[in-house]
Amino acid sequence: MRLAIVTAYPPSKVTLTEYGYHLVKHFRLQKEVTEIILITDRTEGGKDVDFEGDGCRITVKECWDFNNYTNLIKINKVISDTKPDAVFFNLQFLKFGDKKIPAALGLLLPFICKLKGIPTISLLHNILEQVDLENAGFTSNKILQKTYNFIGSTLTKFVLASDVVAVTISKYKGILEEKYKSKNVALVPHGAFETPPEPNYELKKGPKQVMAFGKFGTYKKVEIMIEAVELIRQRTHEDIEIVIAGTDSPNTPGYLEAIKNKYAHVDQLRFTGYVAEEDVPVIFGESTVVVFPYTSTTGSSGVLHQAGSYGKAVALPDMGDLGILVKEEGYRGEFFEPENTASLADAIENILMNDAYRVQLGRTNYKAACSLPMSDITQMYVDYFRALQMTKSTEFNLDITEKEKEMV
Repeated sequence: MRLAIVTAYPPSKVTLTEYGYHLVKHFRLQKEVTEIILITDRTEGGKDVDFEGDGCRITVKECWDFNNYTNLIKINKVISDTKPDAVFFNLQFLKFGDKKIPAALGLLLPFICKLKGIPTISLLHNILEQVDLENAGFTSNKILQKTYNFIGSTLTKFVLASDVVAVTISKYKGILEEKYKSKNVALVPHGAFETPPEPNYELKKGPKQVMAFGKFGTYKKVEIMIEAVELIRQRTHEDIEIVIAGTDSPNTPGYLEAIKNKYAHVDQLRFTGYVAEEDVPVIFGESTVVVFPYTSTTGSSGVLHQAGSYGKAVALPDMGDLGILVKEEGYRGEFFEPENTASLADAIENILMNDAYRVQLGRTNYKAACSLPMSDITQMYVDYFRALQMTKSTEFNLDITEKEKEMV
């Protein structure tokens, strides 16, 4: 099977780049996949496709740009020229831009592939029904929010034209089936990016690192974490370093630079900037606790799965999708009240001051991550593609729930 994967890809700064990287890394090892056609965004640096070990050929087609109005045409042309046997879309609502028209046009692609008769799976990391439009950086205007919801519902129907729409949270599946009467929605877990050998959970010498990882500025606000650590420093003698690992969200350029200026007086505050894939194990490995300073959630958390892979204790708000993930996939963490600095300080301190508890959380999260490796997740998608190739799509859609039960 020659598989086209449409995704942002490192060193891109567009959302879902890390997930795209690990999809390619593991799809290439599936024996049914003979070639991957990586349809990705243009970047100044080259795409990292030099993986270790054997795997299928990867053909890179850089053809689209964030917020470009012609992405639909360019991606469609590559698909027409390369003639893949199947197409996989790695999607969320701001995948192709944070401007309304380019973002919307990109989401028409699954429908176009269906018209072409190409077996198509779209992984939808979030659904607009569960997105806080104000916190996610869309708009605070109530009238515009209603407009966005109407447009979002229309675009969701185009994505649902895919042969299979995969979601990573059971609640999303229920919403899509109830609201849109869809029979082709599959629940496929997010999966852990890496399953390295179990760590020894010992901390390196030096300050304990409190780390947040991601793209910041919309619903990921680091002010609360910095101020929470300052509270802990006032009441304990712990040597703590604050690590902000990542970049601005595309919706909030300049956010982290403003944070640097605002908190220039805070000791041991480090901003790493963009973290390359090869540096991710170091960032997580050196951390004592991984913090999720979120004001809302917009889908399954890749950072939570990464933290689990490296056996890390986490402090997170008990809200939305994070709360569901913890319950459904077996992760554990120290919860705090969203946007409450004192509550977050207590959560972080409970982990920092109790080493046995930190290790217990880390072991539990590592076990949860190992139970759902990306190799298993990509095999699930391959099984769906094989079923699509062997049966008529209408027959397959009617039977998707039973097949899902067998694989998940």
